[in-house]
Amino acid sequence: MAVKDRDRFSTATRLRLLGEQTAARVYRSQTRRQARRSRLTGRAALLALVLCSLIVALAYPMRQYVSQRAEIADMERRQEQARQRVEQLRDLKARWQDDAYAQQQIRQRLHYVMPGETGYIVIDPDAVEQSRTNRATAARPWYTGIWDGIDRSDALEKPGR
Repeated sequence: MAVKDRDRFSTATRLRLLGEQTAARVYRSQTRRQARRSRLTGRAALLALVLCSLIVALAYPMRQYVSQRAEIADMERRQEQARQRVEQLRDLKARWQDDAYAQQQIRQRLHYVMPGETGYIVIDPDAVEQSRTNRATAARPWYTGIWDGIDRSDALEKPGR
């Protein structure tokens, strides 16, 4: 027994036992760390899955929201343009209700003259150039074209009678 006791307390034996104990502790701590890592990895995977699900679930409503906001902005822009157009038309209506403006426009557009006035039509030099290329319609007031059209239409109806 003395050899066994001595062997039991020998440095080599103690170092071997100490190494085995240390190895067992390291193995146990590694196992715990791996268990913790695997739990964290599982948690991280679950968190990633939840986040991806939320992103997928919110993608379509967000796209709809953004497109509707753009549509609303477009409609507001069109509404503002329509509002401005209404204002312009109101201004024009107010001008036309003024007799002096209406008389001015009638004289200018229809070439009317007041009794006792002499009417003159000034021919634009560009219109003269056009008359050389197209003599049928050059430098004539717009209303003569209407009468020409009525005369042509009347001439077409007469032979068929």
